[in-house]
Parts: sequence; structure tokens; C-alpha cells
Amino acid sequence: MAWHNDLGRWGEDVAAQYLEQKGFRVLVRDWHYGHRDLDIVATDDDGLCVIVEVKTRRNEVYADADEAVTPQKIRSLSIAANAFVKSHRISVPVRFDIITVVGTPDNYEVRHVENAFLPFV
Repeated sequence: MAWHNDLGRWGEDVAAQYLEQKGFRVLVRDWHYGHRDLDIVATDDDGLCVIVEVKTRRNEVYADADEAVTPQKIRSLSIAANAFVKSHRISVPVRFDIITVVGTPDNYEVRHVENAFLPFV
């Protein structure tokens, strides 16, 4: 597996642990709908369904990690989330968050942006 894939997997592991420490319940990781995917689907204390896009970077020299969530990515996430909600018969409100993990396993920072964007198709 390529190093950037290992970095991404590590970032998703960190994000899932972070969410669990904050009281979220991780329902699904790396859920696929065709070529689209959802990194993490969780619920919060209120039962809200939270779709989390995880962005992992070694550094942010060129841009903030959360800037990688472009309108095209939001559209793709919206389509996948819609499919997830329908297939799992989710009947609670859905929120879209971004978690960025910047650094290396020895030294990293986690940022959590709640309600980061509204879905669109």
C-alpha cells in the first residue's frame, strides 16, 4: 500500500478515537457507495447522525487540510450520505463534520469542525 494511503488510514484511526473520546458512537468506517465513500458515520449523545470527512496531512504548507473539501467533494459526500441514510433507514437529523489530522504519529493536531457544510446534490 502506498505511504499516502497508510497516512490516510492512520488519520481515520485517530479521528475515530477522537470521536469516541468525545462521546460519539462510531457506527461505520469507510462505507462505500460505488466509487464514493464516507470516512466515518457516527452518532452523538443526542442521537444525531454525523457524517465525518477526515482529511490527513503531514503539514499544511500549501493549504489548510479542510480546504480539500471542495464543492465537488461535498456533492460526492451528499450523494453517498443520501444512499447511506436510505439503505440504513436513518430517521434522525444528519450533520456533516470535518476532522483534520495534521502531523505524524509522533506529533499531530486534531481539529473538529462541526456542521462544516450543508449537503447538496
